[in-house]
Amino acid sequence: MIALSTAQQKKVLILLVAAIIALAAYQQATEAPPLTRPLAFTQGMKADSPVRMGITSVSVVSDPLTLFLERRADRYPGVARDIFRTSDLAPAKPKPIVTQPAVTVVTQPISTVPVKTAEEIAADAARADLAKFRFLGYLTDKDSSLFLSKEGELFIKKKGDIVQKTYQIRSLGTDHVVLYDTVTKVEARIELSGSGGK
Repeated sequence: MIALSTAQQKKVLILLVAAIIALAAYQQATEAPPLTRPLAFTQGMKADSPVRMGITSVSVVSDPLTLFLERRADRYPGVARDIFRTSDLAPAKPKPIVTQPAVTVVTQPISTVPVKTAEEIAADAARADLAKFRFLGYLTDKDSSLFLSKEGELFIKKKGDIVQKTYQIRSLGTDHVVLYDTVTKVEARIELSGSGGK
């Protein structure tokens, strides 16, 4: 790249600005006047017919448009062939008025479905929470330590220990453990993971 001195840079800048000004002046001087056409209809003028007439053909028989329009004029009884034309449709038949019989009001019996008490709702919540536990296995030492998990958290407990403040390990078998909720008195049997039971 060519290195320009400060004086040369000023001269190039002045030349570019002068060229831009010259182009703008030339464009203003040679600008063509806007192209306009006179209006076909004057303001407020009304057409003589709702549809403008087309060009008449030389031969009526050979003109496909005339042939199409003649076939379009043929009508089938009760059937309108042109689905887009709405002016020639037959008026719709009035529908017969149907009188409705008097409505008898019958009161429905009140539902006798028992509403759950707070204790039942708490027991259901405890059963759902106990179902989240998984019995992973146990160690056969003198206290039989067992491994439980719940939502990624691991617990190493023994029979009779409390898990998460309210659940007590009530009994332990080779393939299951029984957890007891001390608050709601709900008990759940949890099978050994991978043993096929639930």
